[in-house]
Amino acid sequence: MFRKVLLLVVMAVVMGAALPVLAVKYGQPDNGEHPYVGLIVFYTEDGAPQWRCTGTLISPTVVVTAGHCTELNGPARIWFDENVQAIAEYPFSGGDSYTGRAYTYPGWQGGLFLPDTGDAGVVVLDEPVTGVGDLPTLAPAGYLDNLATQRGKKDTTFEVVGYGLQSVKPVESTIRVRLKANVHLVNLRSSLTDGYNLHTSNNPGQGNGGPGGTCFGDSGGAIFAGDHQIVAVNSFVLNANCAGASFGYRLDRPEVRDWVLSFVS
Repeated sequence: MFRKVLLLVVMAVVMGAALPVLAVKYGQPDNGEHPYVGLIVFYTEDGAPQWRCTGTLISPTVVVTAGHCTELNGPARIWFDENVQAIAEYPFSGGDSYTGRAYTYPGWQGGLFLPDTGDAGVVVLDEPVTGVGDLPTLAPAGYLDNLATQRGKKDTTFEVVGYGLQSVKPVESTIRVRLKANVHLVNLRSSLTDGYNLHTSNNPGQGNGGPGGTCFGDSGGAIFAGDHQIVAVNSFVLNANCAGASFGYRLDRPEVRDWVLSFVS
């Protein structure tokens, strides 16, 4: 199973370099609710675009995302337009976009070595972002720990936000539009999570406004709890259909949280 998870993440990266990648499944239009969530393209040092992910501003110059997105530790550009589809200059410029540089959490080892993948990263922007309203915050350290043993935890709902797939059976289309969806807590204490990852539902239904999920290309997008507190970033799925299970790397772990916030201070 560990080998399978690793291959699925690599597939997302390779697809991102040449083909449209996938994101929030059965998502609903964001309609301006999360203007601080953006689409990030990562480049080699000579400017060749490699893949794209989702990221979230936590300060005017710091974007939090996944470590497997930032692992080049190179140049990046983020678009905060809700609809990036019509920007002719994409993936190089245009729209409401900002340049920056990626940094990867030291715990990331270049692959999903479960359960502690170290799958966190940030992009530090060259100029501050303005006009996006109040920014979300990282959840307090240990925020999710209480949910690990609570009864009725499956009734706990989180929100995911990202760019890409508006999928309504039987039609799927990959579009660079910011979408949102609700997911439910499944597990925090399995062999795949073990206090490091957040296991959420990924059974999108029929795309009629009900539950949704995540897929390739939504990597790094924030998983929100409560009043727009970030508890994790989208990390990996277990099958090529992105159905049944989705996992986020927890940002409420003290050492990860401290590392991310060191860029803010």
